[in-house]
Amino acid sequence: MKLRSLLLALLTAPLLLGCVKEPAAFLIQGGDHSLTIERNKPYFWSDGWELDLIVARYPDCQRRYPLKKSGEKLRIDLYGTSSGAFILSQGKRWYVAETKECRMQQFDAEPPDPGEFIGSFREKNDAFIFEPYEEETKTTKNAKK
Repeated sequence: MKLRSLLLALLTAPLLLGCVKEPAAFLIQGGDHSLTIERNKPYFWSDGWELDLIVARYPDCQRRYPLKKSGEKLRIDLYGTSSGAFILSQGKRWYVAETKECRMQQFDAEPPDPGEFIGSFREKNDAFIFEPYEEETKTTKNAKK
């Protein structure tokens, strides 16, 4: 019986080796208030990434919303609006998320003004991260000239 269990474990282990589940978070007000994109590759033979947006404002709410599947090159840009909503751009797809009611909805068309660019969810050095946008200061720009 032990040999059979060991053999089964050895045969199924390679199927799990390609499984990847990685979150990247934009923290709004610490860890209790955030937008998180989770990318998931359930099998090593899976093409692209399955994506979820997790909208959280603890202790009041936490919701998970599926996004459209992405290819190997993954980048989702994040914008903030004056109303407190967040706009996400995944290529030609646009979404709006808000944390007051923990909601998310896909736009039918690109919004005319997505708001201020905050940063991007993307892969960097083989890790999935949220990279905030940082404007270069005038002194840094002048030093490069």
